[in-house]
Amino acid sequence: MAEAPNTTKAATEALIAKYQVSKLLKQDQHGRRITLLGTIDDQQGILTAERTAFSTESLSVIKAFHAAISKVNNLGDNDIYRWYLASSTGPSTEGSDIQQDLKLNLIWPCTAQHIKKYSDQQLRMVTETPEIYAQQVRPFMQAKREEGRLNWVFNILEGRTEQEDVIMRDDGHGPEDAFLMLPDLNWDRKTMSSLHLLALVHRRDIWSLRDLKKKHVPWLKYLRQRVLEATVSMYPDLEQDHLKLYVHYQPTYYHFHIHVVNVMLEAGATQATGKAFGLENLISQLETMTGGDDASLADVSLTYYLGEASELWTEIFAPLKQGNKPASQ
Repeated sequence: MAEAPNTTKAATEALIAKYQVSKLLKQDQHGRRITLLGTIDDQQGILTAERTAFSTESLSVIKAFHAAISKVNNLGDNDIYRWYLASSTGPSTEGSDIQQDLKLNLIWPCTAQHIKKYSDQQLRMVTETPEIYAQQVRPFMQAKREEGRLNWVFNILEGRTEQEDVIMRDDGHGPEDAFLMLPDLNWDRKTMSSLHLLALVHRRDIWSLRDLKKKHVPWLKYLRQRVLEATVSMYPDLEQDHLKLYVHYQPTYYHFHIHVVNVMLEAGATQATGKAFGLENLISQLETMTGGDDASLADVSLTYYLGEASELWTEIFAPLKQGNKPASQ
């Protein structure tokens, strides 16, 4: 006689309780999924565990999630940016045993531009010619810098905030070589497979990769090597070829910085084509450009993506697409 469906279901569910973990095989999806090797009744089996998506079907469900946040531990803060580890399981009498399974970032007070950036929106691929860059985008960058949006960067570089997070300083051969490194605010600071660091340069004349010139190649090579050396020195389980270095365009803020990530970190939107430009490829492109030392990445066309809510799209590229003058003109 065949087993009743409920009996079969119960027996299948009981396998999880019987599973004996032997070792971790893999961790991915930014640490949200793990693959384990273990046994059930002395036979090997592979168990993959993945955290479920957040329930967002109603505002009340979202509020209930927020109400359950507990054991909040501040990892750092700078200007309007703050980041934490916390638990999503709610308060418990055994507080010391609560797992901090949430990484929280808080921007407060935020601006309308922050709200646009973090809202779900349609993306558009755009091609920025040297002419569009010089006539439209460069003035846009300058306006944003003059609004004080780099205060948090200067706070770090000038030693006012986050100094306990700086993992390396390098003065190079002079002020133009100097840079420092610290963890990216989206990294939990412990999971090596999702390692994400930032290298912030001290010089302020390079706002983005557009300002890189052929004469900067020796500096970029020096910067690359020192960043790699510092990272493996701080995290001995890693080797230099475990690391990927890239630059964003458009960047979130207009002060030159390099992202350092573990190559095992799954490539999300911030590492996608149309956003991330490999540092080694930029160096090679500069080396092979025709012209003298002042040959620049400002002289090439770049294709990348923008959200429809971004000011670059609404003020510059959308009007250009429609054959109109950009809003800034």
